[in-house]
Amino acid sequence: MLVYAEEKKDFMLHVRDNRISEMVADCMKRKLGRRVGLPEQRSWQASLQHMRNILDDTAIPDNSGIAIEYNVPQTGKRVDFIISGYDDNQTGNIIIVELKQWDEAKLTKMDAVVRVARFGNVLHPSYQAWSYKTVMEDYNTTIQQEQIGLYPCAYLHNYKEDKNEPIIKNAFYEDYLREAPVFLMDDNEKLRSFIKRFIKHGDKKEVLYKIEAGKIRPSKNLANCLTSMMEGKRELVLVDDQKTIYEMALDLADTVTGKKKRVLIVRGGPGTGKTVVAINLIVELTKREKLVQYVTSNAAPRAVYESRLSSTMHKTRISNLFKGATVYQDLDKNTMDVLIVDEAHRLSARNLLNTYKGNQVKDLINAAKLTVFFLDESQKVLIEDIGSEEEIVKQAKVFDAEVITVDLPSQFRCNGSDGYLAWLDNTLGIRETANVTLEGIDYDFQIVDSPAELHLLIREKNVLESSESGSRVVAGYCWPWASKKNPSVTDINIGDYHARWNKFSDGSLWAITEGSIDEIGCIHTCQGLEFDYVGVIIGEDLIVKNGIITTQPEARDKVDANKTLRGYKTMIKDKDLSVVEKAKLMADEVIRNTYKVLLTRGQKGCYVYCCNKELAEYLKRRIRDSYYNYNEERLEYLMVAEDTDMEYGE
Repeated sequence: MLVYAEEKKDFMLHVRDNRISEMVADCMKRKLGRRVGLPEQRSWQASLQHMRNILDDTAIPDNSGIAIEYNVPQTGKRVDFIISGYDDNQTGNIIIVELKQWDEAKLTKMDAVVRVARFGNVLHPSYQAWSYKTVMEDYNTTIQQEQIGLYPCAYLHNYKEDKNEPIIKNAFYEDYLREAPVFLMDDNEKLRSFIKRFIKHGDKKEVLYKIEAGKIRPSKNLANCLTSMMEGKRELVLVDDQKTIYEMALDLADTVTGKKKRVLIVRGGPGTGKTVVAINLIVELTKREKLVQYVTSNAAPRAVYESRLSSTMHKTRISNLFKGATVYQDLDKNTMDVLIVDEAHRLSARNLLNTYKGNQVKDLINAAKLTVFFLDESQKVLIEDIGSEEEIVKQAKVFDAEVITVDLPSQFRCNGSDGYLAWLDNTLGIRETANVTLEGIDYDFQIVDSPAELHLLIREKNVLESSESGSRVVAGYCWPWASKKNPSVTDINIGDYHARWNKFSDGSLWAITEGSIDEIGCIHTCQGLEFDYVGVIIGEDLIVKNGIITTQPEARDKVDANKTLRGYKTMIKDKDLSVVEKAKLMADEVIRNTYKVLLTRGQKGCYVYCCNKELAEYLKRRIRDSYYNYNEERLEYLMVAEDTDMEYGE
């Protein structure tokens, strides 16, 4: 999405008249629904003045296009600065400029990572610019079809390199410098020459608009990329925080010893790329001959990954790579070099069959020299899920392990919309955010009036998108699984709509099984996976009562409730009111989290049918209305508190 887009002559005037930061901030609010704090506006004012100086050259056409804060497809990341135009062959070209205000940096031993005192370990700006180019090429079909040239670079206008001991231009970063040259304080003329090589004629923003109007293809499906990744091919480019955390984990793995264990906690919400980083780590650590395994309590993603690898890898090798969390109970200390624990919030003190009793967090830390936990506590969907940052830190202390905690904040699902996730948290009552409506949020979210219409829409999307990810319908577990024993009956019967839960015979492979578009998936068969579009049927366990979203644990099917809400019925009958209150809070959290997971499985869109009509109307109002009388000062406070994206100041 283009945020600010003007011709060069207008951009020059906006900077000259000190209007540029205000104009970009206004565009951000109108188009992205995001307010911008004063620190970021000041960063724009400073860096864009330098870009004006660079563009102050008559050889760079006045009617070439200028874009600021272009939203990279399928991500929450934004390109700082873009220049568009044509070369002498009338080929449309784009110059991608990553702007930094750094004045110092230090080398690291990590690929594409430098250390900046104010920010710690961060990506080399050449890698950053190159990765944006790669994502844009991968996902924007117009760029491919019209062969629009993308030329990335970085501009550190405050940085002066020591020529005897270069850091930013050090040979260690040669591969990325070749892909995206970096220009420093003394390189203004070189940057002008770089721009003039590709921008000979103005385009009046035509190339920008072609990219804006281009069809965005779905993100690459991780499971379908797995085989070629195992063969060493670069399939999924790690962007920004993903790459930094990946390199940090590799460095920890290379330097850890059995004498001092290490625990890395990676916090990140749905779609931030936790599993992408995890799988990339498995591939690279295996290449480095580390004894490493991918661990997840969720059977569905494990089964899908194993299925994708079955044609190219021996089953024994696959089984040695992908494990459930219960197998580490009796392992000797430091048996493994590294354990990569995905969906760590699903770790438990016992499994669903009640055949294991212990503490999976403790077992995993004991078994490995380095344990990497990928964590999102708002995705706990069983009362007995114990995977929390507090529990991991507690168990790490038992082993005197070093604990490192990092955040993976950028959104790569839900069309890269952090705003949609924030709106969802606010709407479901998980946490309060400034996103009270979906205004300005680029994500296809709709409330439909019947489950039949919902299923029809998802079937159409499954055909129209025709990608490897597919589109599927899922539901809250409020209906008994009668077809498990009798495949001829239907499970979800709402008026004239009749459908079955996923087949028992398909097990955890439901999402990729032929015919699954006609069935309904549940939390157990879709958590950890993603689709192009998802249709969600919300049962009577989530309703609106007296104008407030509330939960009804008793509406859950009793069989599923015995698993996800185990212990709830006993606690609710306790004479101790504190125990009763605790049970209600735990069940409430599980239900809200379950729907957050279901509502975030779609990369491009989510369609919803609500059994509770009051809930449907409530969600419709939350989509479009701005009548919520929030105190403006509080809204501004929430916005500033969440505004951590300081692209220019990094």
